Amino acid sequence: MPVIDVPQPEFMEDEEISIFADAVGKFYQDKAPQKRVEKWREDGQVEREFWNEAGAAGLLGVSVPEEYGGHGGDFRHDMVVLDQQSKNEVDGFAASLHNTIILPYLVRHGTEEQKKKYLPKLVTGELVSAIAMTEPGVGSDLQSITTTALKDGNGYRINGAKTYISNGQTADFIVVVAKTDPNERAKGISLMLLETEGADGFERGKKLDKIGMDAADTSELFFEDVFVPAENVLGGVEGKGFYQLMGELPQERLVIAMGACTAIEKALETTVEYVKERKAFGQTIWDFQNTQFVLADLKARGTAARVFVNDCIARLLKGELDVATASMAKYWCTELQGEVVDKCLQLHGGAGYINEYPIAKLYRDSRITRIFGGSNEVMKMLIARSM
Repeated sequence: MPVIDVPQPEFMEDEEISIFADAVGKFYQDKAPQKRVEKWREDGQVEREFWNEAGAAGLLGVSVPEEYGGHGGDFRHDMVVLDQQSKNEVDGFAASLHNTIILPYLVRHGTEEQKKKYLPKLVTGELVSAIAMTEPGVGSDLQSITTTALKDGNGYRINGAKTYISNGQTADFIVVVAKTDPNERAKGISLMLLETEGADGFERGKKLDKIGMDAADTSELFFEDVFVPAENVLGGVEGKGFYQLMGELPQERLVIAMGACTAIEKALETTVEYVKERKAFGQTIWDFQNTQFVLADLKARGTAARVFVNDCIARLLKGELDVATASMAKYWCTELQGEVVDKCLQLHGGAGYINEYPIAKLYRDSRITRIFGGSNEVMKMLIARSM
């Protein structure tokens, strides 16, 4: 029995969902054995071929409408892909970025022509996506970006630099956040759709050396007079980019909260197993009352986090997840994740600092969740605005 055993929510009680989960789990087991995943960790990125395999198996664009080449599912199907990925420890595969963050921009905001042109290729894996928001001198304050996309004939020229871009080395389809009107803040931002193949002036910088998430490539990107045609402004209208970003961020933040809950559960399970076997002073670590009290506290709060996140998912499926609630989920669950993983590592003693133990990897991978998707300080600001 898992340490945190929350009843399956009603929205997941669907035979079709269960069948899909079995198929996705089998795909990961067959195509991403740990030997292959370890190679990704060594290389610092997932091999491009795996994206084609995932597309052929139906793991990409699972909630994209069928008329655009997708599988016609909903957010529950996206959840299955991410849940099975976590259960099978398929590190680095940016399915959450591709399926739940970037494709929804096209589905919800793209023109009919943009949907027909790009979505089928993103579903098959012919195109792999990234979104270029963060800049070297600009973090969470997106209104202050300096990358520009200025008119030039029948299109735009993109100039600027981006950093900390997930999938940056692999992606060949990038949503670039740029200023089409540098004199404006929010109203000057547009999202530009860029296919990198043959894009003169586009350059990938170095693959950044991170303290965790070893198999996930994170990169610098550079744009020097990169041309995109006028029809590549997302939605076909300038100045809508900031509002498109704000509309999709609640789902992104919920996905981060979901990942935090999964990490909490994995940390507790590996720690309970360890402390019941490791002995000190003539008894197991588990036999010490302090160990039991620490883990009992973490289980109680981890259970509350999972129940809260499930409620947020139910709201999202109904179209009712608001900015403040998503921000609370992202903030609270990732803060708890950091505390849980740290205390679980402490219970491992010196072994917790050795990379061969699962808790060490969880510790390194967990730190970023309080930063990406909007730092937790920004989450507090958004929560406060709702009061």
